[in-house]
Amino acid sequence: MSRPVPPPGLRRRHLLLGAGAATLFPHGAAAKSPERVTWDMLIPPGVPYAEIIGEGELDEINDTWNPIYDSNATRLNEALSGAYIRMPGYIVPLEMTSKGTSAFILVPYVGACIHTPPPPPNQLVYTTIDPPYQFDDPWNAVWVTGTMSTRLQSTEIAETGYALAAEKIELFTW
Repeated sequence: MSRPVPPPGLRRRHLLLGAGAATLFPHGAAAKSPERVTWDMLIPPGVPYAEIIGEGELDEINDTWNPIYDSNATRLNEALSGAYIRMPGYIVPLEMTSKGTSAFILVPYVGACIHTPPPPPNQLVYTTIDPPYQFDDPWNAVWVTGTMSTRLQSTEIAETGYALAAEKIELFTW
């Protein structure tokens, strides 16, 4: 037994309605791809990395070398404000529960902010995610995807220059 075929106009309307509805869902096939951001892109164009960190000074009491940042360390790449991005890095957790971390600093290299003086603010990304991200090994690099904003803020670990509202975190594969 054959099924009745709808009139051509009705099929066309269904296609148009379906295509229109697809635009309402941002995570569908037509979703915007994130811009891949590297750490050097966080430094404003025209500012060499060497001009961010001065010579520094020795903290003899704590036996550490403290870099001295000049004003370029807090200059941010405003072109990234509001950008939907994907960038690699390492997690330094700020808020931890049994479910994982919901706030952390994304850092450019393993161990940053833990055993060494922190990188300059324009090389640190304050990141939030909900639900919390469960991770087992802080030595693993991750990819973080979300919306970036430029905002200087202080945490108990370091001053950060960027904030990232993360939507997705996945392990970085070499």
